[in-house]
Amino acid sequence: MTSPPGPPAPPPLSDDLRDAVLAALGTEHAAVWSYGLVSAFVPPATTATVTAASLAHRERRDAVVALLAREGVTPPAGAAAYRPPEPVTDATSAAVLAVVAEDDVAAAWRAVAERTEADTGGELRRLALDAVTAAATTSVTWRRLAGRTPLVPAFPGDGSAT
Repeated sequence: MTSPPGPPAPPPLSDDLRDAVLAALGTEHAAVWSYGLVSAFVPPATTATVTAASLAHRERRDAVVALLAREGVTPPAGAAAYRPPEPVTDATSAAVLAVVAEDDVAAAWRAVAERTEADTGGELRRLALDAVTAAATTSVTWRRLAGRTPLVPAFPGDGSAT
């Protein structure tokens, strides 16, 4: 007796899509590192947000690493450190770094979503759309703390919000 066939396997990653996924992985590595720095400067009232955001980026990073491994792609490791766009010296500058990290993540994952098809994108498309949504949602807290408006970007990931 044979089992019924499962869902069709997703198509292999094109070079363009693979490069977009690797870029998104790079932003996840940077976001994880950034939240370590952010945590040293933001008020205790934001600890839960920092923890949740950092965990979300770690989980997404790990999911991408697993996805790439299934594709036979060796993912690059994160850097030992990253250069913030501006010095982080207080809660406001830490919040700005968190906004930049979330906006970078949204832009990278939006690029992945744009390279997938609604009917065949499967796990990767869901991951990309969830990442853009999470980045836009999480960045609201940091935009508020940094005094940035609008609190919610009109088009998350399009590069106009940072």
